[in-house]
Amino acid sequence: MSPSTKKSINSYRRLSGITVVAVYFLILVGGIVRSTGSGMGCPDWPKCFGSVVPPTSVEQLPANYQEIYLEKRLAKNDRFVATLSKLGFAETAEQLANDKSIQVEEEFNATKTWIEYINRLIGVVIGLLILATLIKSFSLWSQDKWIPGTAFLALVLVSFTGWIGSIVVSTNLLAWMITFHMLLALALVAVLLYSHRRATRLLAEKNSTHPMPKKILWLLLSVSFLMLIQVVLGTQVREGIDRVSFAMGNLLREEWVSKVGMVFLIHRSFSLVLLGVHVLYFIWAFKFSTRSTSFNNWNQALLALLVIEIASGIGMAYFGLPAYLQPIHLLFGSLILGVQFILILQLKDQTNFKTNLQV
Repeated sequence: MSPSTKKSINSYRRLSGITVVAVYFLILVGGIVRSTGSGMGCPDWPKCFGSVVPPTSVEQLPANYQEIYLEKRLAKNDRFVATLSKLGFAETAEQLANDKSIQVEEEFNATKTWIEYINRLIGVVIGLLILATLIKSFSLWSQDKWIPGTAFLALVLVSFTGWIGSIVVSTNLLAWMITFHMLLALALVAVLLYSHRRATRLLAEKNSTHPMPKKILWLLLSVSFLMLIQVVLGTQVREGIDRVSFAMGNLLREEWVSKVGMVFLIHRSFSLVLLGVHVLYFIWAFKFSTRSTSFNNWNQALLALLVIEIASGIGMAYFGLPAYLQPIHLLFGSLILGVQFILILQLKDQTNFKTNLQV
């Protein structure tokens, strides 16, 4: 491999790695938006109150601004309902069309507006980073056509995620739309990590691979699937907390968890199952892995992330849902899924290499 090719590969790996970090930062900021109740800080999209730079006081808005932006949101929501109907989701479309909560328009709050505006600016930066990643990937076309292919997929995915973000606004933060939006962000991370991994393979020496039992890969796949379920359950808990906090006028925060109901109990109990499966995985992984390897290092990182995730969950459940812990809990849950995906890719490579040796 020529020095120029190695330079191109390393340059792509560096840029795609930076992009992954940026997406995770956006997930953290999105958690802050949610925990501060700033999701409707900008009632329109992509602009904010019709401006590139949002207002700082209500005096800068027309007297009937709530009616103006409610009408705009409902018009966009009607188009989305029509699209769902054409795609065969008639029942979902009808529920969306009859959802009265969508017709509630919040009053202007400068702090919430600027929190949401910063969230959108970071989203724009990530879009530009993914575009730059795609452009950079073209130099690796002759080495691995999957690299520019996955980079293009990431661009399509971030564009679709942005559009879904606009629907989240037009539906007034409809709960299942927020969950779908978050899952799209996780899918974007996975695509970027896969593209980064394929570039890493181009530089890897085959004799540096340490084959491991295939059962570890299957166990990790199971753990990752269970973790994804837990993340979705967590979003449902958050939806329940939103309803409780609204009903209680955002007062008596320490009582919210106890009033969420069965979904919280399922989420809490499922975490014990998830912990048990993780413990089994770590026993096997550390037993068969070699020290001072990338696989072992990532497992240590996964263990640390899991401990922090459990601690933040306990903190929220038993200390009155501190607002600062909510985005942290979301971020570390997302990081766990990302690290698990990296480990899956590494194990898959090692399993394939072991099979080739046997052949």
